Amino acid sequence: MRALIDTNVILDYVLERHPFHADAEKIVLLVASEDIVGYLSSITPVNVFYTGRKLKGKDHALKEVRRLVRLFEIATADKQTLQNAFDLDFSDYEDAVQCASAISESLEAIVTRDSSDFEKSPIPVYSPAEFLEMLQSQPD
Repeated sequence: MRALIDTNVILDYVLERHPFHADAEKIVLLVASEDIVGYLSSITPVNVFYTGRKLKGKDHALKEVRRLVRLFEIATADKQTLQNAFDLDFSDYEDAVQCASAISESLEAIVTRDSSDFEKSPIPVYSPAEFLEMLQSQPD
């Protein structure tokens, strides 16, 4: 399974936001164990550093971003992807960029806590819990 993990799920993991941290951690561990191929939009590490630095300090933020860049594949957000995001007609441009990045990589899923923001996604969208349940129900 190749899935784009939305910034909010990554922030749940990095910032240990409860009650969301547990599912986010399970997803990161699946990526680390190579049970799934996790992708981040190229904007996600930047957003994680920006938010993490303010809430947990620069050292923690840098450590976590380094780990994310090592573990995850990075989906392209080049000029064409940024332009394609406008065509998706999302209410939030950042979410549109993440979706357009997932489309450009031909990913199979988007995992987010804000599925309503991805209503117009042509790629299936799952909450972290739904994603984990779906993976568990797949035959080996």
